[in-house]
Amino acid sequence: MVEIKKEKDGFCFEVRSGQGHVLLQSVAFPSKEDLETCVGEVRGRLGNPACFERMTDHNGKFRFSLRSPGGRILGHSALYSSEAGMENGIKNTLTALSRASLP
Repeated sequence: MVEIKKEKDGFCFEVRSGQGHVLLQSVAFPSKEDLETCVGEVRGRLGNPACFERMTDHNGKFRFSLRSPGGRILGHSALYSSEAGMENGIKNTLTALSRASLP
């Protein structure tokens, strides 16, 4: 599920799992139209592995970032204790973004 939120500095979206856990929190967009355009561009290339940047922090936790076609970071995941958990988070994010119907 993808949820759009109005924040003090613009609009952002959250990708949630079926159980309601936040998989990805986006950066702020100046307008809802900018957000919808960006999500639409990302949907067109979800099969491209370059959409996701995988990282490990200094404590050994895993996270991923979603990137636009131009390379801009659009959002970050929560921290995962295992690489397999992160990969599952990416898979669930892909599913949610491909099914999302934005208002």
